[in-house]
Amino acid sequence: MALSLLGVAAIAMAFLAPAAPRAIAGRDLCAAPITVTSLADPLPHTALRLAAGKSLTIVALGSSSTYGTGASKPEYSYPSRLAALLHTRYPNTEIRVINRGVGGEVIDETAQRIATEVIGDKPDLVIWQVGTNDVLEDADPQAVMASVHTGITQLRQAGADVILMDLQYAPAVLTHRYRAMERALWATAKTAGVPLFRRFALMRDWTERGNMKMSAMVAADHLHMTDASYDCLARQLSGSILRDMHVATDIVAKG
Repeated sequence: MALSLLGVAAIAMAFLAPAAPRAIAGRDLCAAPITVTSLADPLPHTALRLAAGKSLTIVALGSSSTYGTGASKPEYSYPSRLAALLHTRYPNTEIRVINRGVGGEVIDETAQRIATEVIGDKPDLVIWQVGTNDVLEDADPQAVMASVHTGITQLRQAGADVILMDLQYAPAVLTHRYRAMERALWATAKTAGVPLFRRFALMRDWTERGNMKMSAMVAADHLHMTDASYDCLARQLSGSILRDMHVATDIVAKG
């Protein structure tokens, strides 16, 4: 579903609080250490387009937590919130965030859609949320990573920057062998030279610091995120992308 966030309505949306209050006793509920949220690798294509004021197309690829299962409304999914936040920062730039999340998919199904759905969108940036359903099915992490490597190659050949997003920190995930998948995703991102957005560590940090209780962060199914955590995820993700724009632009300028 394409979400083109333009005009005054989009700017207003960026300030909506889909869930309960955004702060408790002056504390930002979405706050997290930069060591958790920083992207380790630049996004050169994205940086150049934003710096030049050119249109930007982002594809959010993944399963149900990309689609927005658990959100009370479609506009509270993380891709919708990300689009609104980015447009607030760049109000004169056409920014399109296309939600290509399909609930229940495992890696092979998602990877097949890169050729049939994603490439045709001509993305400048693909945020690929991967691994959760594979963990729930106790899949072999190395087999999953083989498909991820192939997908990254396809996306790069199409001229897109890529961010991998790891698992959500949720009770249903914690009862499976998530550690091996987390290690495999980190190694794959490092080997491929693409950023890994550490959603698992981010959500864990929110609970450990007391920003959000698990019951506020994860839906009653013990798996999917809520309006509050989707919103915070989008805020941290947009902050990470924009924070690293200067670094990426400098690297590209130096050639």
